[in-house]
Amino acid sequence: MLPPAFISLVYRDGGGVSFLMAFIFCLVAGITAWYPQRNEKGDLRAREGFLIVVLFWTVLASFSAIPLMLLETPNLSITDAFFESFSGLTTTGATILTQIDGLPHAVLWYRQQLQWLGGMGIIVLAVAILPMLGIGGMQLYRAETPGPVKDSKMTPRIADTAKHLWFIYVGLTVACTLSYWGAGMTMFDAICHAFSTIAIGGFSTHDLSMGYFQSPLINFICVFFLIIAGVNFALHFAVLNSKSLRAYFYDPEFKVFILIQLVLTLICFAVLMSYGIYQTGFEAFDQALFQAVSISTTAGFATTSFADWPTMLPILLIFASFIGGCAGSTGGGMKVVRVLLLYLQGVRELNKLVHPKAIFTIKLGKKALPNRVVEAIWGFFAAYAAVFVICMLLLLASGVDDITAFTAVAACLNNLGPGLGEVAANFAPLGDFSKWVLIVAMLFGRLEIFTLLVLFLPAFWRA
Repeated sequence: MLPPAFISLVYRDGGGVSFLMAFIFCLVAGITAWYPQRNEKGDLRAREGFLIVVLFWTVLASFSAIPLMLLETPNLSITDAFFESFSGLTTTGATILTQIDGLPHAVLWYRQQLQWLGGMGIIVLAVAILPMLGIGGMQLYRAETPGPVKDSKMTPRIADTAKHLWFIYVGLTVACTLSYWGAGMTMFDAICHAFSTIAIGGFSTHDLSMGYFQSPLINFICVFFLIIAGVNFALHFAVLNSKSLRAYFYDPEFKVFILIQLVLTLICFAVLMSYGIYQTGFEAFDQALFQAVSISTTAGFATTSFADWPTMLPILLIFASFIGGCAGSTGGGMKVVRVLLLYLQGVRELNKLVHPKAIFTIKLGKKALPNRVVEAIWGFFAAYAAVFVICMLLLLASGVDDITAFTAVAACLNNLGPGLGEVAANFAPLGDFSKWVLIVAMLFGRLEIFTLLVLFLPAFWRA
């Protein structure tokens, strides 16, 4: 909370006092909680690991709401402050704010910074922490990928793993910042948008999002870094470690991820051209490429209101966000590798109908996967669908229309951001009850469903 306080001193447009007060409150609360237990030592068990992972987002996002509640501009209710902070830290990118261009620079920086820190937390969680607990997409990933990432951790020590991830993450952020700056953004906008791009968050410092800049070059830079951030960061490490790009082309998840982006872009381009929405083919392709990658990777940046496109396209892109990015990336959704395995399992079942006595195995690359992995994927898919249905029904019960309820839950559970209907622009029109339901959906999506669901089991709390 100190960087935004410093930003307020630089730009002198307010907000600094609120962040300083929140900093002091957090410092006192932290010392009060830590001091009585400062001499306690002990190894963490898996149960404590699950609890820490959940508390990482719930506690930090709750404390992150404090300065937003103290600010005079914008003047937010407790519900809105929590919604904005949880949306930021979980990199969802859904916002209740309007007239963003007129907000103090400290507030604009803080929102982007929340997403950047949340993105780093996601990577460390997925690549370094969850494999030690025996859950998460990385369990699948190390079964399919050649090289050093086959192990449960990229490096023998967890601290080294986190350090390597930080180097990659910070390096990409710096490269993205310089690219945006060179393309015409101010340094402030470049840093802020680099934060939310590498985190695949979607917050912007302008109401028009990326459309504010009206620059095809900036759009392309954003697309380029979104694709990089949507790839498994352990795969980036493998490439850097081997000093060869071959690891990308050997990875089946990466190939499917790129294929999805290409197919979505071509479909959007073809439909936009057939409807004659844009004057030139270049403009249509620019918009198609940007929106397809932005929505399917769950970033949620916008250059135009994609809700105004022919109905097929926004619905297609919303469904694409259920796939999301690769395992171990900052993207949301169910992850490409899980959807790929569901497809391969479907093909296997069809083959069994034709050849009932034959034995078919599911392979990723050249490696056969055990049935328990496929069973876990089906369990995850069932839980994902159940959480989606329950959250949607709760929104419908609160009086929200069906299109808004469906896309709002999809946007929050997939950590996407924008929806359709009443939430096409922002989530301010929703009532407090609906916002709290969507906050829970953000947590479920960010914590890979099972990580949060396991806390509701009575067996979890037994000694």
